[in-house]
Amino acid sequence: MIERDDLDMLAAEFVLGTLPVEDRQRVQRLRTTHPELDAQILQWESRLSALNDEIEPVDPAPGLFARIERSIDQLEQASSQHNEVVRLRQQVSRWRLSTAATSIAAMLLIAVMMLEPTPTKSPYVAVFQHNDEQPAFLLTVDLARKQLNIQPVTARPAGNQSYQLWIKDDELGPTPRSVGVLNKHFEVDPAALTNYDAELLRRATFGISLEPRGGSPTGQPTGPALHGFLYPTGEGADTNRL
Repeated sequence: MIERDDLDMLAAEFVLGTLPVEDRQRVQRLRTTHPELDAQILQWESRLSALNDEIEPVDPAPGLFARIERSIDQLEQASSQHNEVVRLRQQVSRWRLSTAATSIAAMLLIAVMMLEPTPTKSPYVAVFQHNDEQPAFLLTVDLARKQLNIQPVTARPAGNQSYQLWIKDDELGPTPRSVGVLNKHFEVDPAALTNYDAELLRRATFGISLEPRGGSPTGQPTGPALHGFLYPTGEGADTNRL
């Protein structure tokens, strides 16, 4: 007998495609004789399908693949550089899949947050990424308690600069408002959103910019910012923004 929590995790891994081939085939067979497992799989498919709307195609610069392939052809003429040829061909293949892979990575990050138990209500999540690059930060907000948490994904320490979190909404005026400067551990005051209305937080735009050490000297972002919006992660949550 499979425990309910184990069943839910198995269904999630099946939908996300993270199971080994043999395990996936076993789950596929079990679906025909295990109605509860089949129902869990259908729930996960429904829960994650809306995220596909967030995937936007990103086209490379015109002629870029052709230039890469010409470079590879030139290298193939020199047998002494055989290993470099192999490496470049692998990079071309990875690049063609990079946009889809990055979107899947963002979906997996959100799915992980879904799987983690929460105290009362499920948190809201924002993913900060630039174009087709991998996500830099993951922001979770508990709207009921006005608590926030920032997790770095691919972001690295900024040397003599600091990351700063911003919030923007029409109700707050025409310019972004600072939420706080991230410390060297990528942390900011968990209670920094206490004075904001939950509905405002739900619809607001969040941003993370790279500023001089200690934060922006102007009170506004001085460098490019990565933007994100909060999305609900709990079952039955309002998914209109998705």
